[in-house]
Order: sequence, then structure tokens, then C-alpha cells
Amino acid sequence: MKQINAVVWGENVHERTNKIVAEIYPDGMHGCIAAALNEADGINATTATLQEPEHGLTVERLAETDVLLWWGHAAHGDVEDEIVERVADAVNAGMGLIVLHSGHFSKIFRRLMGTPCNLSWREAGERERIWVTSRQHPIVRGLPDHFELESEEMYGEPFGIPEPMETVMIGWFQGGEVFRSGVTYRRGAGKVFYFQPGHETYPTYHDANIRTVLRNAVAWAYNPEARIQDVNAAPNRSVEDALEAIEQKGPRLHEDGEEGFR
Repeated sequence: MKQINAVVWGENVHERTNKIVAEIYPDGMHGCIAAALNEADGINATTATLQEPEHGLTVERLAETDVLLWWGHAAHGDVEDEIVERVADAVNAGMGLIVLHSGHFSKIFRRLMGTPCNLSWREAGERERIWVTSRQHPIVRGLPDHFELESEEMYGEPFGIPEPMETVMIGWFQGGEVFRSGVTYRRGAGKVFYFQPGHETYPTYHDANIRTVLRNAVAWAYNPEARIQDVNAAPNRSVEDALEAIEQKGPRLHEDGEEGFR
């Protein structure tokens, strides 16, 4: 069986500037997430960071990537627009995308959603209880009907996203708020999963249930049969190639009448 090539993209800012984050994630958050993925026999996970040339997401790298995971927070604006469009094209062409925690405000997620992706939040280290709302979904395979994180950043509704294809998990926070913590989309030929837990000052990505979700999500987002070579292609179907005979009528915008206006 072909291994799934996953790339964990990390902003890699907090790990280098905040002692607490560095102690929790000595190999970086991206390194911890990649290690969780590599616990699965069928996944080969590597990392890329904001600081690398082209943010580590060259045309060649994305062409070899089956699923991209994205974690960002403090430096959304530092991501080059050209790279955002490159990733969006790759998703539309069939690459899977998993957006984590504060990546809801990343350029790529907002670009693909077409909405503000805003929400309410509170950083108080409160308990989060995550409920599975779609028991048969492959993303939650092997999970109990709910599990808890002792400390997480609160994200609360309303969440300014389009109506999801599926709501897989809902989170309840100690302060009373609720949030759609795991939602899925399709964009072009690509599958997209947004997963809310993962604040940098808490050990969320060391949690066994969270790591199970990440591995399941990569397997779900992998869609090799859907990969399109040129997502922006717009071929002209000639009259001669039509399945049924066509009596061509009227002027043709792309062929008739344009020379007089140049």
C-alpha cells in the first residue's frame, strides 16, 4: 500500500519566542504533530515552516504532498499571497488540507471558505469536553463518545464559516460556550477538515485522542484518484466534438466581431 505523504506546516514562531511553548514542544508543534502521524504505518509525515524559502511549500513539494496540515497563529499576515494561491490550487486539484486551531484565521482557510471565519475566544485554561456527533465517520474511528482536555483555549459560536459538509465533533467549554470543533468541506477535488483544539501553551497535541483524530483525518483527506493535473484549465469543446449534432447559430464572442474594437 502506498504511504500517504503528509506535510505538517507550522508557523514556528511561539516555539522560538515563548519559553512555555518551547518546554511543551521542544521539537516544535509541527514536530510533535508529525511524530503523531508517523506512529501510523501508512503515513510518512515531514514538516515545513514559515521561515523556509517559499515557506517550505514549493511547487515541487506540494506536487508530492497528499495531505497538508496547517497550524498558524501570530504570523498569518507573513504568509505570502503567492504561496496561499499555490496551496489553494493544490487543494482544488485534490490535495487534502487539515487546518488546526487558530489556523481558522489563516489566509488559506479564509481563502477557501470565502467568509471571515471569526469566532469568540477566551484564554483561561478551561476544561473542554469534545463530543462526537457523527459516530460512523472515519475521522472519529477509535474514539469514545466524548473525551476531555483539561486545559484549552475557548472558541465559541457563532463561527463565521460556511455551512459544513459534516459536523463531526462539538466542543463544550467549562465557561458554558459550545463550538463546532470538527467540520469537513470539499473544495474542488480536495477534502478539507478544520479541527479546533491546539492552543500553543497547552499540551493538546500530546493527548492520545487528539493524535488519533489527526491520524484518522489524514487518512480521510487522502484522495489520490481525485488529483487533477491542471485545475485552472478551461478547454474549449468544439462543435465537431459534440455528442449530438449542433446547428451553429449567432455570432461567436471569441471569434467574431472583436477585431473592430481593437
